[in-house]
Amino acid sequence: MIEPSSIDLNLLSVFQEVYRERQISAAARRLGLTQSAVSNALARLRRTFGDELFVRTAHGMQPTPLAQQMAEPIGAAMAQVALALSQRSRFDPATSRRRFTLAMTDVGEVYFMPVLTERCRTLAPNVEIASVRASSIGLKDEMETGRVDLAIGAFEDMSDALFQRQLFRQAFVSMFRKGHPLASGTVDLARFTAAAHLVVDAAHSPYDRVNVLLEKAGVTANARFRVPHFTAVPYIVATSDLVVTVPQKLAESAAAPFGLKWIEPPLQLPTLQTNVFWHRRFNHDPGIQWLRGLIADVFAE
Repeated sequence: MIEPSSIDLNLLSVFQEVYRERQISAAARRLGLTQSAVSNALARLRRTFGDELFVRTAHGMQPTPLAQQMAEPIGAAMAQVALALSQRSRFDPATSRRRFTLAMTDVGEVYFMPVLTERCRTLAPNVEIASVRASSIGLKDEMETGRVDLAIGAFEDMSDALFQRQLFRQAFVSMFRKGHPLASGTVDLARFTAAAHLVVDAAHSPYDRVNVLLEKAGVTANARFRVPHFTAVPYIVATSDLVVTVPQKLAESAAAPFGLKWIEPPLQLPTLQTNVFWHRRFNHDPGIQWLRGLIADVFAE
């Protein structure tokens, strides 16, 4: 067993940054050290733990199973040390220049980012907000290392290491241009399935379940037009006679600017529960606490 007193705290900082960045050079920049100093520290860590910890690959310095096992507890311990050493520090949104990274889907970006950017312009004029596409990353690892601060969306089967807060629930609705034949009269299942539909082939849950239900109802069986994401949907249906089924928040956002209408479809579809997620390592981080609070104040229902 390795005694904590035998480990230099600076070595754990090196471990954390190499794990986060996957590159010696990037870790050195973040730590304000030379690359040789980081390499020497990594060599000491390897001797101490009797493990390579990080192996150089074409995709950077990839952690060994032992390093992956150690990463979260070391990160949590370092976060507690940082919190203990900075009890007097507070996050001041009016003066902070911090950069926050949020993971969302494309439909999430459409709904959340315009409001967040405007609120931050007023409340935190120097804070930076960047979004990354949630479907292209491993959320647990990205949030564990701090590369992603918060995730917002209807994500399911999330890691127990992530805390969450519900923002709202929403239905799926069917959207089309003003003047579309479905815009008048009663829309029963026969009229609905007879219309030409645009299908969003979102493979990730829970959107995939909606397409299964649409297919069972006969909506998508003969659909000739498909897109892999929601971003282009308003542009397409605004200039065609296609009908598309989307989350209600997207329909509400797109209706006025694109001249669209939406209705409740004549079949039962699941509702979406949208949450904000954060890693337990950063539960007490003042900046993340502020951003979580801002998101809840603006979007929670």
